Amino acid sequence: MSESLSRSVAGKVVLVTGAGSGMGRATAEVFAAEGALVALTDLAGSAIEDIAADLRAKGHQARAWVLDVSDHVAIRAVVPEVAAAFGGLDVLVNNAGISSFCPIDDEEHYDLIWDRAVTVLLTAHQRLIRAALPFLRQSSSPRIVNIASTEALGATSRDSPYCAAKAGVTGLTRALAVELGKEGITVNAICPGPIVTGMTEKVSEADKEVFAHRRTALRRYGQPEEVAHMTLSLCLPAASYITGVTIPVDGGLMARNA
Repeated sequence: MSESLSRSVAGKVVLVTGAGSGMGRATAEVFAAEGALVALTDLAGSAIEDIAADLRAKGHQARAWVLDVSDHVAIRAVVPEVAAAFGGLDVLVNNAGISSFCPIDDEEHYDLIWDRAVTVLLTAHQRLIRAALPFLRQSSSPRIVNIASTEALGATSRDSPYCAAKAGVTGLTRALAVELGKEGITVNAICPGPIVTGMTEKVSEADKEVFAHRRTALRRYGQPEEVAHMTLSLCLPAASYITGVTIPVDGGLMARNA
């Protein structure tokens, strides 16, 4: 089988933001297990250092960088450092995120939460992509995966900053897929539904069960690894004709009417 149709990411350099927990950590671990060279970034330096050390102890290649994705200057510094450390960059996974619940009529907090949501959940994506492009353009199978949310496809009350930012991610994904397609760079988005992560840990198990049974076809919350495996699938060299798509990983949440 030709390298272009390979189903292996062994030797590929992967940068994952928000890799200190949840879906980001699962993504880093899944790629590392498949032989990729993984760069983990997160605000929590001690967490990603421990995760990277654990991956290295298992025989994988992984390094950690502290990165606040809201810091444009830091992005411009860290991405080239990753490429220099590993000898290139093949895959960018824009995963870092925050929750941003706020009612529209909260005059005290809404603008602050809106600005933070757009900065972290949307602006950071395009900044990381722009910083990564010089290196992705040198890759034989360049991949960008943006983690959006089913909140980009539907909506929850009092969640408009988050919904708007995540909808922006899907729009950015389509636009850049068209713009970068001629260079063979694929750009896709994943919309996780209800997943067991730090963002959902405050929801009681009883409430999770009620929600899952009422809203999802599979009647359960998903695991971070289930999202990570979809990310991996989009980043295979063989996935070279998939671009500009938004894929829900939601247990059938968006498919179910009743």
